[in-house]
Amino acid sequence: MDRQLPIEWRLHLRSSRQAAFAMWASDAGRERFWAERSEATAAGFRLHFINGEALDADLVESVASARFVFRYFGGSTVSIDFSDDGSGGCDLHLEETEPEDRWENHAGWVSVLLAFKAALDFEVDLRSHDPSRSWDEGYVDN
Repeated sequence: MDRQLPIEWRLHLRSSRQAAFAMWASDAGRERFWAERSEATAAGFRLHFINGEALDADLVESVASARFVFRYFGGSTVSIDFSDDGSGGCDLHLEETEPEDRWENHAGWVSVLLAFKAALDFEVDLRSHDPSRSWDEGYVDN
């Protein structure tokens, strides 16, 4: 387990940074691409995943349409920055510092980000919503 190396991914979206930020920053948005259920809490939000696992994510920073930062599994910090691409879309930059399991999280963020792009830009849900076909069983699914 190598906690010192951050994970970084970039994603281009045809949707605006306002729309992209709104999906990350709302329960309804997170349920469209990431968690089976999302609930706002006093400290941030709680995600319920298809495998029965739950995460209490503390919200660290939220700057409308620009930046969304939260604590993730194992106490790592995930920062998501949104910037205009100059033609109506946006670029997203995700960075996770101090990941608990870098190998799993590195691949996991690809799955989350592609499901995010499909939901936001194309209104498609790529997830199976089948507990017997979750990430834990070796399926590419959030």
